[in-house]
Amino acid sequence: MAVAFVVAGCSVGDPTQSVNDPYEQANRSVHAFNKGLDRVILRPAGRVAAATPEEITTPITNFADNAGLPNAIANGLLQADIGGAATNTMRFVVNSTVGVLGLLDPAGAIGLAEEKTDFGETLAVWGVGEGAYIEMPLFGPSTQRDAVGFVVDLVLDPLDHVGTVEQINYGTTARGLDLAITRGRFMDTFDGLLYESADSYSQARLAYLQNRRFELGDTAPAIDEIDPFAGDLSLEGFE
Repeated sequence: MAVAFVVAGCSVGDPTQSVNDPYEQANRSVHAFNKGLDRVILRPAGRVAAATPEEITTPITNFADNAGLPNAIANGLLQADIGGAATNTMRFVVNSTVGVLGLLDPAGAIGLAEEKTDFGETLAVWGVGEGAYIEMPLFGPSTQRDAVGFVVDLVLDPLDHVGTVEQINYGTTARGLDLAITRGRFMDTFDGLLYESADSYSQARLAYLQNRRFELGDTAPAIDEIDPFAGDLSLEGFE
């Protein structure tokens, strides 16, 4: 927590307008590494997932999303967002019971949409500045604040801690498959950014910062198409 609040002193200028990237040289090296992993691992897996029937992929995505709801509930409470925490709690209860451990999504059918949040947003609500832009190995674009939040969310991820060894292994597998499914779902968007732009690093940085700041209510949306950075998937890595 002490490290998290130190981040507040790292921001420079207006966070809704500026790009604070003092580590650009190192970030570009990490970006090249992540891009190579995407080309060798995640992109081919995404193609396989895209060709897989939705009757198979949808339950996997539902399960992974449902298992992450306790984390979202905790963050909603930390942000004093009682309404969001209540919605996520009701969604978790309905899908974990009627939805057969989250494989189905009856909660969505009755209008209980997930209120997405994370510890990075919790830190923002508490007044912590976003800090410098960084690209994390394996996990993609982030900021100093969101990197701290990511570590906290990862530690608290129930897929890694709750249940028997077999259940935990199943949860980890489901999470990996969900990433491949998401990569396949947004194949054209990711490929256009990573492999068709003149400077994929700058484009990824801009897209991440614009969408993240919009998610946190800091600026108006600048990208009209589907956001490939929403949810649990980072730009070119996997959690």
